[in-house]
Amino acid sequence: MASENESAKIKLSYIAVPSQIIRSIPSPSLQGVIKSPSKRSRTRARFFSTVSRSVFLVFVCVLALVGMLILSEQLDSLVAFSSIPCNTTSQELAVHFSTAQLGGGVSQPAMAPVAEDKGVREFWKQPDDMSYRPCLHFSEGYRQTSQAIKKDRRKYLMVGVSGGLNQQRNQIVDAVVIARILGAALVVPVLQVNQVWGDESEFADIFDVEHFKRVLADDVKVVSSLPTSHLTRRPVNQVPTPPHVTEQWIRSTYQRRLNREAVLVLRGFDSRLAKDLRPDLQKLRCKVAFEALRFAPRLRELGNRLASRMRSRGPYIALHLRLEKDVWIRTGCSAGLGHRHDEIIRKERELRPQFLTDKTKMDYKARKAAGLCPMTAFEVTRLLKALGAPRNANIFWAGGEPFGGAATALKPLVQEFPRLYNKHNLSTPRELKPFRNKASLLAAIDFIIAEKSNVFMPSHGGNMARILKGLRAYTGHRKFITPNKRQMVPYFLDASLSGSEFNRIIRELHNTSLGQPMPRIDKDRRDVTAFPIPECMCNSTASS
Repeated sequence: MASENESAKIKLSYIAVPSQIIRSIPSPSLQGVIKSPSKRSRTRARFFSTVSRSVFLVFVCVLALVGMLILSEQLDSLVAFSSIPCNTTSQELAVHFSTAQLGGGVSQPAMAPVAEDKGVREFWKQPDDMSYRPCLHFSEGYRQTSQAIKKDRRKYLMVGVSGGLNQQRNQIVDAVVIARILGAALVVPVLQVNQVWGDESEFADIFDVEHFKRVLADDVKVVSSLPTSHLTRRPVNQVPTPPHVTEQWIRSTYQRRLNREAVLVLRGFDSRLAKDLRPDLQKLRCKVAFEALRFAPRLRELGNRLASRMRSRGPYIALHLRLEKDVWIRTGCSAGLGHRHDEIIRKERELRPQFLTDKTKMDYKARKAAGLCPMTAFEVTRLLKALGAPRNANIFWAGGEPFGGAATALKPLVQEFPRLYNKHNLSTPRELKPFRNKASLLAAIDFIIAEKSNVFMPSHGGNMARILKGLRAYTGHRKFITPNKRQMVPYFLDASLSGSEFNRIIRELHNTSLGQPMPRIDKDRRDVTAFPIPECMCNSTASS
């Protein structure tokens, strides 16, 4: 009886075994693992009572180890994260991954211990913002006019914007300003199909339409479509628009006809509106660029998630690398990849001379000396090292496929800064699948991650660089390195300089190019969306 009671008290124990292990074990062995103890199998009971507990634990540990090895091999094919988006060996990258922490299906690289010196701390240090804050205080006259504009239901402006994402952003900003000048309601801009990328994304695919309407409600009425009462109206024909047109030109050219016909359609007016307008309109530009143009929710969600993955590794640098083939063709510069690649660019340039930008009579050396060429990966690397960026710095790079392939074009950067990432190896294939073949949407994700970085640096000027320069100033003057390319060139070519002397010179050249508050002094040439002081930002001194 006692024996039966003891048997009744026996409790069964189970070992959780991953399915990958089960599939890898032969059938006879599998039966032995999963078969429950039988009350009639007294021999087996005696076996377990005589075998040492330690031997049994060793067996379990070995089994678990085998399972982990199998799982790790399968995880390698699932995890999208690697430290460089090109076919580079792990030895070259010198980056170790820890599968103990997975975020969104992406593995996290183990952080090497950092021996911070003064130069490293100085590199991550943010510029003094001098207490500048956004101050979009519109004049009394502007606010009074707003009441009349909001009640007007007769005049409508329709615009078609073209180019890449950041070029479209600039045109949308100016479209809002033009609508305000004419006292017209703005129909949500139409994004024309990008001729280079074939992207057919619409405004609502990229930007938050309701947020756009709500933020601008006191400035310009924004509607989703032209009202039915105006569909049969003959729109005012656009006249050729010269560059740098003023508020007065817009009024004299279109106001009377718009009052009569009620609908005006504008296309292809990129950079046509003057950079220097009256203060209220400059403030409106800032309001559109920095507050109204918010990305669509799904883009913000993914962009913020990928930025969080970068931040989880510590502070990070964002680079906008202009290394694409069309960039080298348009700028008339050398990609620095050797004679064969230079010949490819030269032939393409001869076949399509219309792609070459201004100053066509300048040869490559003259362009380089004038600071008109994009920096190569080698030059970006030298500049970052000279400014004190640590070797273990995490770097996110935005941009298209580099000419010559990422493995070749980015090699100098990878060798010195192996923790290099972009949106493709920072995410899983499933996360990027909805945005595949959508260049503008992918550019928006790049923009979000770059905007949230601790340090940002472009390799060449452009719309993205200008917008981010202004946005980072508007949100607290976060560090923005503007490469002083024209003054750097002689020192890059001087092989007699020691490393320490080169670094000292480069740092001196960039003392005032690190994102510090900078007033928009050259008002005819500088965009207020890149230099928001003094029209859109003020401090206690400026306010008084």
